[in-house]
Amino acid sequence: MLKIGLTGGIGSGKTQVTNQLQALGATIVDTDVIAHRLTHPQGAAIEAIRTQFGAEFIQADGSMNRALMRSVVFNQPQQRQRLEAILHPLIRQAAQSAIISAQGLYTVVVVPLLAEHPEWVRWVDRVCVVDCDAATQLKRVQQRTGLSLEQAQQMVQAQASRAQRLALADDIILNDGATDVATLQARVLRQHQHWLTLRP
Repeated sequence: MLKIGLTGGIGSGKTQVTNQLQALGATIVDTDVIAHRLTHPQGAAIEAIRTQFGAEFIQADGSMNRALMRSVVFNQPQQRQRLEAILHPLIRQAAQSAIISAQGLYTVVVVPLLAEHPEWVRWVDRVCVVDCDAATQLKRVQQRTGLSLEQAQQMVQAQASRAQRLALADDIILNDGATDVATLQARVLRQHQHWLTLRP
């Protein structure tokens, strides 16, 4: 089965694109969804997080304290690497299982940080980048999160650059500020039809 690695910066519109691809018959394997599942109550990563980071990183309901973890890992690369060392093997294991059991027309593996972790490229046949310009990205991040412009810029700058993502792309779906819903849907449909011609 054809496997597409889909990525894009925060605010690029990955969710809109994946929702439409799913409606068109693709199987979606979203690594963010997997990561959330791993850090929910009784999630497979919880005990390791408790051991590595301390009980204060686990909330009363048994889930990871996302706000506290975010504040710690955002500006501390060593702490982020510790968390990734726990999560990434579990994410890859769950993703591989989901890919093997996929029943769709093709599989879309959503990896927001694919450019930061290019080992995912080996898992897929093609890389698709959902792309938008920096100004549109910042505006969307602010609208979605309520952050200040400076905070939004810090979030964007913490990720790989637009150029780094595009350098990996076999396919690009443009979702910039001039793209309305109908135009994006048409672009996604064209991409879907192209991928159908590539299925083994």
